[in-house]
Amino acid sequence: MKQLLYVFLGGGFGSMARFIVTKYLNSPETGIPYGTFLVNVLGSLFIGIILGLALKNEALNQNQTLLLATGFCGGFTTFSAFAYENHLFLKSGDFMLLSLYTLMSIIVGFAAVFLGVYLIKSL
Repeated sequence: MKQLLYVFLGGGFGSMARFIVTKYLNSPETGIPYGTFLVNVLGSLFIGIILGLALKNEALNQNQTLLLATGFCGGFTTFSAFAYENHLFLKSGDFMLLSLYTLMSIIVGFAAVFLGVYLIKSL
């Protein structure tokens, strides 16, 4: 039960942070979801750092990892919004933006995870 509380609290804070970032950075004028892209990339970097810390000399315990990785990062990042935004690009026929957004999200997201883990390992 205690572990569920950690995930719940982390997820709540992550979701609030995502709401704030996407509210101010997603552009209704251009339709480009800068905020969603940023939270997914930052969330990828954060989870790389968090899991890197958890693996390195067990710097984080299981509850801290649940709070930060599963909870906060899970609430902060958003695959569903990413998928919906791609649906909108497809529906509008903007195949170039669809391709660019999808590829950049995947490539930069993976790179951010690897960077986070690398930064922790190099300390």
